[in-house]
Amino acid sequence: MNEIEQYLADLLARLQRNDRLRMALAWILILLLLGLAGKFAYELMPRKHSLTITGGSLLSQRHFLARILEEEAYNRGVSLKIVPVSGSLEALERVDEGKLDLAFIQGGLDPAYENVRHVATVSPEIVHFLVKPGVEEVADVRGKSVNMGERNGAVSVIAHQVLQIAGLVQNVDYVEVNYRDHELVELPRERLPDVIVMVSYAPSDLVEFLVQHRGYRVLEMAFPPSLSKKLGWVGDAKILGYMYSIVPPIPPKDIQVVGVNMHLVAGKQVNPRAVAKVLETLYDLRVAARFGQPLSEDDMLLTSGFPVSEGTLLYLSRKQPLIDQAMFDKLKALAGLLMTIGSMLLVIFKWFRGPEPEPEHPPEGVDKPPEGGTAPPEAPGLVEPIKNLQDHLAALNKN
Repeated sequence: MNEIEQYLADLLARLQRNDRLRMALAWILILLLLGLAGKFAYELMPRKHSLTITGGSLLSQRHFLARILEEEAYNRGVSLKIVPVSGSLEALERVDEGKLDLAFIQGGLDPAYENVRHVATVSPEIVHFLVKPGVEEVADVRGKSVNMGERNGAVSVIAHQVLQIAGLVQNVDYVEVNYRDHELVELPRERLPDVIVMVSYAPSDLVEFLVQHRGYRVLEMAFPPSLSKKLGWVGDAKILGYMYSIVPPIPPKDIQVVGVNMHLVAGKQVNPRAVAKVLETLYDLRVAARFGQPLSEDDMLLTSGFPVSEGTLLYLSRKQPLIDQAMFDKLKALAGLLMTIGSMLLVIFKWFRGPEPEPEHPPEGVDKPPEGGTAPPEAPGLVEPIKNLQDHLAALNKN
């Protein structure tokens, strides 16, 4: 071991005496440090993000929320481009394929999309069951036509599950029809289905149109607590009395209905910093005021079945206290690391300075001049006679 250490010491000494090699290593180290500093400076620089987002149908309130985000996020460095799609399932497919960055979707859908990430759970939407006269309760839906939007779409999935729990069998007790929102607006009254299922916030402009101009009413759907245990994506919700009409009153009183969580999802490839900026915008008080619905951070991690986005974790980390116990421990460790690195840099700096110059020795036989002068010392043989002469001259002066 001593031989190896001696060999390494000799090798380092030879390298240190090589001025060209020493300077080359010094420049390499400087360039590496400059590159590292540039990386940190780049991370601190403000930047713009361009993302695509969808809220589904142009007539949906999810689209309205996406439009508000588009306007408010611009001032935070995020440019959002809205892409209309037919529904939540199409939105999920596009996000999974990387053709969309962000999407507002309704809950209760199959999370089997490996490239989709959960960003936030927004306040629940309401499942509206709009019925023609003659349908007074859920049992009266038997033998009726029920519009569920796009076949096998998100609304269809929700409606079938709710009616199944109510005891109605698909394609046996009712007939599914599949008109889209704009088609419902264009159809004449006599061709409209007996029941229309819609998922939206209340009040909904489309529901209000169907109630006031097409003669529909809102059916109360009792919410059993067992429903939320069987289907984790649903919750209790309420439509206030007189919400959609005063004369006649629709509904005539507050009614219980089924609520469905709405989620904001993102593609796995979306920049986490951009996602965090979108969340900052979403939970800004201006957005909630313009949207007319409460948007609380407390529910943002209610599961949608998808893995949580890195952007969500980044946003939550910014909300934590600046220094907690874990951060304090990390700072202590960082201080120890910096002291160690400082010591190493000091040793490296001394090494790059090169070896210390060797002291000059005078030739043999030549005495070193006395400190502070260059005159040689007096010859030892002349000291005594000179002293005697000085004493004799001093005695003569006295006489």
